[in-house]
Amino acid sequence: MTLSKGRRNCSFDSNGQGSCTDGGCGALVCDEHNGIGQTPATLAEWTLGTNGQPDFYDVSIVDGFNIPMRISSNEGCHVADCPVDLNINCPGPLKGPFDSTGTAVGCKSACSAGLDKNQADSSNCCTGSHGTPGTCPASGVQYYNYFKSNCPNSYVYAYDEDSGSALWTCDSSKQTDYTLTFCP
Repeated sequence: MTLSKGRRNCSFDSNGQGSCTDGGCGALVCDEHNGIGQTPATLAEWTLGTNGQPDFYDVSIVDGFNIPMRISSNEGCHVADCPVDLNINCPGPLKGPFDSTGTAVGCKSACSAGLDKNQADSSNCCTGSHGTPGTCPASGVQYYNYFKSNCPNSYVYAYDEDSGSALWTCDSSKQTDYTLTFCP
């Protein structure tokens, strides 16, 4: 899988170490083996197909949102996107982090905000007794409708494939070129 994410207001030293207001991972080049780094972060995700398997791609806000994002292609495959700035109207319990002026630069997911106090057994995180699609429906995820209604072509929670508008495919035999646009 290939991941890409946006980050803002970063400062790095000559060794590539540093920080960002949002979306950072502690370094100029993020360690692909140790996760995405700081949440909330909008992610672009691809798994490129081989041997007749399709390419899979999505814009994920499962770990929260920090910047609008769009994935398009030269082959006319479906656009995956979250084109609006969710930080502006982010619900109070999810809002943050904030920049030096006090403006929200992120909107946490209900899971990353810890709204149900037990991330190990959480309907917001789809963990523990809620760890299957049958025990973690979208209706049990707080603020799902806020995210999905604003970003209907994005991946909003762990089992969002059932929405039919979260995970997209494209014929890998076309050798598609994808374009990732930040703040479309």
